[in-house]
Amino acid sequence: MFVTLEEAMAFIREHAIQMVDLKFCDLWGRWRHLTVPSSQFNQALMDEGVGFDGSSVGLKSIKAGDMVTVPDLSTAFVDPFWEMPTLSFIGYTLEAGSKRVFFRDPRNIAQRADEYMRETGVADECRWGPEFEFYVFDSIAFENKINRSGYLLESPEADWSSGESGHGHYIPLHGGYHAIPPKDALFNLRSRMTATLERMAVPIKYHHHEVGGPGQCEIETPMIQGSVETGDLVMKVKYVTKMVAHAAGQTATFMPKPLYGEAGNGMHFHQHLFKDGQNLFYDEAGYGKMSQDALYYVGGLLYHGAAVLAFTNPTTNSYRRLVPGYEAPVNAFFSLGNRSAAVRIPKYADQPDTARIEFRPPDAAGNPYLMLAAQLMAGLDGILNRIEPTAAGFGPIDSNIFAWTPEQLRQIKALPSSLKEALDALQADNGFLQAGGVFDDEIISDWIEHKLRQEYYAVRDRPHPYEMQLYFDV
Repeated sequence: MFVTLEEAMAFIREHAIQMVDLKFCDLWGRWRHLTVPSSQFNQALMDEGVGFDGSSVGLKSIKAGDMVTVPDLSTAFVDPFWEMPTLSFIGYTLEAGSKRVFFRDPRNIAQRADEYMRETGVADECRWGPEFEFYVFDSIAFENKINRSGYLLESPEADWSSGESGHGHYIPLHGGYHAIPPKDALFNLRSRMTATLERMAVPIKYHHHEVGGPGQCEIETPMIQGSVETGDLVMKVKYVTKMVAHAAGQTATFMPKPLYGEAGNGMHFHQHLFKDGQNLFYDEAGYGKMSQDALYYVGGLLYHGAAVLAFTNPTTNSYRRLVPGYEAPVNAFFSLGNRSAAVRIPKYADQPDTARIEFRPPDAAGNPYLMLAAQLMAGLDGILNRIEPTAAGFGPIDSNIFAWTPEQLRQIKALPSSLKEALDALQADNGFLQAGGVFDDEIISDWIEHKLRQEYYAVRDRPHPYEMQLYFDV
């Protein structure tokens, strides 16, 4: 929004801005923020930043936790959810004292991935198109005590509500795709989300009801240039959807699998590379109009796919969604138009400027900057090392694999079926991420340790409520 501090300060004066909010992303993918009065937004703040404890947000150890955040002037937007007029910025994370950009700042990692892409000479631009799937519920209740555990979700659209007196327009299991009002009870809410995002200069292609009957929605954006810019967009979309739902007395979640037996929430990433304004993924004569470089990119993405999932699907709940029988992919292959493929080549994107691939496993539970960097680094490795996906056993497969025999399925490389498998894969295969100094050993080892200790083992070691039904009487 702004290029210079003077432009930002003039906007603050002209629009009577009272507060300046600085948002920054922790290591795990959640925004944090701190706020200063607009009177304190000046050259000194730009020079010195505002201090915070990096150890509390996963960025540094306790013994050396002091950090500062400095606003990125280009990211400014008027925050529509504050009572007082508030201008928000997404911040750079810097080392306290030296004021160097912090190596482990997730935005910095995404920036380094883009820089590495340019250094290789492969491409000078990457473009991304994330799809956002989320559920909106009327309420959520949960508890995890030593003697009691459970949760309760409520949705006015759900067919589980049909036994109560009400409107009669319920959506059956898996029946929500492009549902129309009155069954689609969330169209006004999604429109408010879309309008709010557009006021914040976030472009939107469309929104609609998704497959999940009890309140699943989708908002899709056009292709965005740059990994950092796309990561910023992801954070804004998640923030706005949650805040608009909250203001309406409802709650939105991007949790990959909030409902058993119903569709999960993915965040598919459309992607392609450009050089000198030309789409490197297009070839009129290629399979699905894909160039050889595009196929090499697919080869790298699938060859390193198990390790990539440690960042794109980094929760135990992610693997409740990646199960057979749904559109979520469980096998590493590519295809033209096949939605069970890990990499789908959209049939409708067949022009020189639109030809692209779609990586379908990811969900929105991770850190978007790390997700984008990991995908880009895997694809670039495929191009640099000429990983031919067909020769590597990744397809193409254009048939319904769910109808295949067990013998046929054994020919396909499976994606990880648990967070532990993905983290083990990352431990064994991370050299492609460290090319060009984009990731390093420390952030990879810290990511693995935290995800194992704080999430995987913490879930594994707890009795599950369904186990009481299965085993209490043994």
